[in-house]
Amino acid sequence: MQKHFLCGYQDLNEGESRGFSLGDNSAGMDNVFAVKKDGEVFAYKNTCPHRGINLEWQPNQFLDSEKALIQCASHGALFEITTGECIAGPCAGDALTPVPVEYAQEGLYVLLAD
Repeated sequence: MQKHFLCGYQDLNEGESRGFSLGDNSAGMDNVFAVKKDGEVFAYKNTCPHRGINLEWQPNQFLDSEKALIQCASHGALFEITTGECIAGPCAGDALTPVPVEYAQEGLYVLLAD
């Protein structure tokens, strides 16, 4: 597993989402995003299970207007923040790929397979 620094814990506010590019995608690195809900951070690969495209329509815009669900900008699929499960849309029953989050004194890290 490779550990990648995302940001300071205070740099991701409650009810917000933020995308991160982890290195050179041509070298097999991933884009991920994180959401803070109820003080906990949930991270996923930034790939819709329906089409394999990025989820956001603008930088750091991964949530629906109520900030209650993750929403794919391409076709409106809705995903639970805490589980990544698709609850509405063309990929209902599928799920986002979770990325383990590690809390450290300097901030948040994600762990990705080599």
